[in-house]
Amino acid sequence: MCPVDLSVATWRKSSYSNSDGGECIEVSDDFAAVVPVRDSKDPQGPVLVFPEGGWSSFVEAVRNGEFGV
Repeated sequence: MCPVDLSVATWRKSSYSNSDGGECIEVSDDFAAVVPVRDSKDPQGPVLVFPEGGWSSFVEAVRNGEFGV
């Protein structure tokens, strides 16, 4: 069960998403302890909910190129 009511979430497109409409994610900054993430091409689809610290670690790893992408 999701720990937050996502019906009140305000979504923003990630600054790392590409501009041609593909491979885009949206995140919500509305919750103090968690970061909901969804596929912008499927806004009614599933949402991944990360603990705030886990999301911050993931973003830092992406910035540092730790995934070889």
